[in-house]
Amino acid sequence: MFRDTRAFSGFSVDDIAKAKIFYGQTLGLEVSEDHGLLNLHIAGGSRIVIYPKTNHTPATFTILNFPVRDIEQAVNDLTERGVRFERYATTDEKGISRSNGPNIAWFKDPAGNILSVLEI
Repeated sequence: MFRDTRAFSGFSVDDIAKAKIFYGQTLGLEVSEDHGLLNLHIAGGSRIVIYPKTNHTPATFTILNFPVRDIEQAVNDLTERGVRFERYATTDEKGISRSNGPNIAWFKDPAGNILSVLEI
């Protein structure tokens, strides 16, 4: 039934204007706005919808993962852009976890949703 349907994902934020700046300028993604919603245009033709929600509660899990070839460089670049990485028991001083799977570092968008960069 859905074999040829181009499904897409979405998530909420509490401030569309802040999200547009963060995803468009800080992360460098192509972002468009339509009817009060943001569309993130991801490599490969995928789309993710960001919608406003006044009673938004940040996700307590990773909602979006960005695969990178060099996690050190990605973390350094994002840190220079003002992104603050989360610190957990398994992360180093930069916020990179190097155990139990691929090297990964988590950070939050302005609405508190959890994102990651992970080394492929």
